[in-house]
Amino acid sequence: MAKAIWNGTVIAESNQALQLGGKTYFPHPSVRSSFFHESDAHSVCPINGKANYYHLEVNGKKKLNAAHYFPNPNPKARKLQNLISFDDDVQITE
Repeated sequence: MAKAIWNGTVIAESNQALQLGGKTYFPHPSVRSSFFHESDAHSVCPINGKANYYHLEVNGKKKLNAAHYFPNPNPKARKLQNLISFDDDVQITE
């Protein structure tokens, strides 16, 4: 089971996490939504498409734009739809 841990708290865990390009992607239902707040930030990856971001807030500590997802990825990256990945400050364990 893959787990995402930040500020000493498990924020996501799944048996269906996807490893791709050195990142671990978690299904949306596997994240603990109470720790996530929608960000206004966006970026565009030429391969995957437009990314949206979440801020994290755990035990009073905030991390801006700590998670991203592709709500409508490019056709070649469809497997990333509804999956969330985290920046390097979030520890991923298997």
